[in-house]
Amino acid sequence: MDARRSAPILHVDLDAFYASVEQMRRPELRGKPIAVGGGVVLAASYEARRFGVRSAMPLGEARRRCPRLIVVDGSFADYVGLSDRVFDICRSYTPLVEQTSIDEAFLDVSGAIHLFGAPATIAARIRRDVQGQLGLAISAGVARTRFLAKIGSRVAKPNGLVVIDPDTELEFLHALPVELIWGVGPVTAAKLAELGIVTVGELANTSETSLTARLGRGAGRHLHALAWNRDPRPVVTKRRAGSVGAQSAFGRDERDPAVHRRVLARLADRVGARLRKKQRAGRTITLRVRFSDLQAITRATTLGAATASTEALYRVGVHLAETEIPAASAGRGVGLLGLRVSNLVRSPHLQLELPLVDPHHDRADRSGSERALASARLDHAIDGLRTRFGKETVGRASTLLDPRRPSTPIEFGDLAIPVEERHDDE
Repeated sequence: MDARRSAPILHVDLDAFYASVEQMRRPELRGKPIAVGGGVVLAASYEARRFGVRSAMPLGEARRRCPRLIVVDGSFADYVGLSDRVFDICRSYTPLVEQTSIDEAFLDVSGAIHLFGAPATIAARIRRDVQGQLGLAISAGVARTRFLAKIGSRVAKPNGLVVIDPDTELEFLHALPVELIWGVGPVTAAKLAELGIVTVGELANTSETSLTARLGRGAGRHLHALAWNRDPRPVVTKRRAGSVGAQSAFGRDERDPAVHRRVLARLADRVGARLRKKQRAGRTITLRVRFSDLQAITRATTLGAATASTEALYRVGVHLAETEIPAASAGRGVGLLGLRVSNLVRSPHLQLELPLVDPHHDRADRSGSERALASARLDHAIDGLRTRFGKETVGRASTLLDPRRPSTPIEFGDLAIPVEERHDDE
């Protein structure tokens, strides 16, 4: 078997990206335990991880585990700029680059072998270029499928390269712990352990019927297929967004509904602006709530008309929060709020609708009302000013006048979520 042509998929993943950037920019931080974040750890250096510091951990807990922890605020704009440069390097080897987050991507190098050599050689060159040009460590996995390439990069960390030969891929895969599989978080791992499954090989050799009975039809079939490295998904360079959303972690046990509303105002502001920039509007609005014990709920409503109105998104989010949080909290505080819009349609013109959430709301909220028109004009004015002068130039008063802002900037929101909880549809 020609391994060069049968294992053309690379997964590259920047190591402790945010923390590594800070250590690269500030030599005095190199070799020291650092965390990027505010009330919640967004990223931790490997030196901090040795003390048990992890992403999504409250900063107080991180300091208890690592008393000498150095905390830095970070700069999202700088991280985005460096991310762009990393993946420009990747595109210099192949145009088939699917960036899945700010710090990782899949590459299909099958068309580049005749120019640059075997996939393993290409991966090594990319790692050399990123380190040499940007001073950042990047790990890589090389395999026949996306799934196995991603596992390879995880095994390679930190700052390593793992090449998985198609002839021995199942031997490699089946020896690994089941937690390395996509979709196996703590809850699923516990369910599998109840069946005596702790390795991928044990998962592969368990009947699909048993798995679906314990995990559900979809999850059982999916995990069984991955255990045999059955993953036909190609590398896709562009995907139409299935939804647009934002999330913000508090870094504390927040019980004040007024604080929840102010956070929802900022989330609605960000999501609405992103929708309008993409010329999209959506009918389904989903509220995500993660409580202080890390248990999460999602609640959604589908509107009669698609909207990209910041005020409409805010009103729906507040309605869902005020209805659902008291019923589900059981005395728990809120650790994270998220707002997501799906069921998207193209919207070349500014949306004027302010759809009703509650039939008892004033008719002034209806499409075409004076209030709706005023809200649309305000959205348009704010978007224009931000485009010209920067996104921090102006905002609605409810998003600015808050002495208790969330500890995690909304730009970093998704990184405050454990990997198994993140959405992949943006």
